[in-house]
Amino acid sequence: MPSEPTHRYRFMPLEPDVAQWWGADPKEEFDAIVAHMDSISVEPFIIMLGERPIGYMQTYDPHLEDDHPYQDQPTGTLGLDQFIGEPTLINDGHGSRLIDEFVSLLFEEGVPRVILDPDPANARAIRAYTKAGFIPFDTRTTVYGPALMMARDNPDEMRP
Repeated sequence: MPSEPTHRYRFMPLEPDVAQWWGADPKEEFDAIVAHMDSISVEPFIIMLGERPIGYMQTYDPHLEDDHPYQDQPTGTLGLDQFIGEPTLINDGHGSRLIDEFVSLLFEEGVPRVILDPDPANARAIRAYTKAGFIPFDTRTTVYGPALMMARDNPDEMRP
C-alpha cells in the first residue's frame, strides 16, 4: 500500500485558458483537450501544488466511448492520463504521490478500479505508477502504440 503523501495536492477542473502543455505540438494538444471538455467520458483537471499549477490530469470512462479498447474492464473503471508540466518537479516523487492521492479520492467516490497505459519503454512512469500502487496486468497495442496496462483496485470494492 502506498505511504501517506507528504504533500497535499489539489485537482481543479480544467478551464480552456490554463491548458498549456502536453505533446510535441502544444496547439494540437490544446485543441484536443478543449474538445474533450464537452465529452461525457472525460473529466480534465489542472494539478495544483498549493496555489501553483504544476500539471494536467484527466480521467476517462472507457465504457462511455464507442469501441474503446478498454471496455473489457469492470464497469465503473476509470482510465487516468497525466503529466507534470514543470521539469524542475520531475524525478522528485511528485508523480507517484499525486497519483496516489488522486486515486484515493476516486476510491472514496466509489470508483472500483483505475487503469493506466504507459508505453512499456517509459521506465520512469512505470516506476511512479508502481510506487502509487498500480500493478501490470496486460500488454496491448493501441492507436498510440504499445501500452503496458496497469491497474489499482479499490480495496473497499473488492469482490469475493
